[in-house]
Amino acid sequence: MLEIKQYDTVLLKDGRRAAVVEKFSDTDFLVDIGDSPKDWDTIDVKIDDIEKVL
Repeated sequence: MLEIKQYDTVLLKDGRRAAVVEKFSDTDFLVDIGDSPKDWDTIDVKIDDIEKVL
């Protein structure tokens, strides 16, 4: 199982990179995706959505 911590950068299974901004549990996270503050989006992801920690 992946060990994901707050502020880790992760690769989502859809190919996007995301920064973990909040860890609610070992399986639920809030992440920021996007290239700059202009296009950042904050989304909820599950552990199953994450490919690996970068």
